[in-house]
Amino acid sequence: MKILVVDDETDVQTLFEQRFRREIRDRQMEFAFAFSGEQALSYLNEHAHEAVLILSDINMPGMSGLELLGHIKQKYHKPPPVVMMITAYGDEENYQSAMRLGADDFLTKPVEFNLLKEKLKTIA
Repeated sequence: MKILVVDDETDVQTLFEQRFRREIRDRQMEFAFAFSGEQALSYLNEHAHEAVLILSDINMPGMSGLELLGHIKQKYHKPPPVVMMITAYGDEENYQSAMRLGADDFLTKPVEFNLLKEKLKTIA
């Protein structure tokens, strides 16, 4: 499964690579990283339909994760990627906005990686 992680904090790449070391080694999961909404759209345009799951932060400079979500849900229909929003702000307004725009799930930071792994098993 190819997963695109979108977060403006670059240390998230090291964190995901550490937490999913076994899954990466066993080729169960492959990760790509974008550090802005704009980079994520460029990646998706260059690698059409490779990413079956997108994990995106909401609060990023430039294009927010919610704006990115809107672009993804408008443009990528077949097959549509699963989009999970990840944010430090688990408030009702962000949750409702994400769901209204078509998010498939909503997680709060710090990410509970055991829970995330269980959710990913249902998608694979």
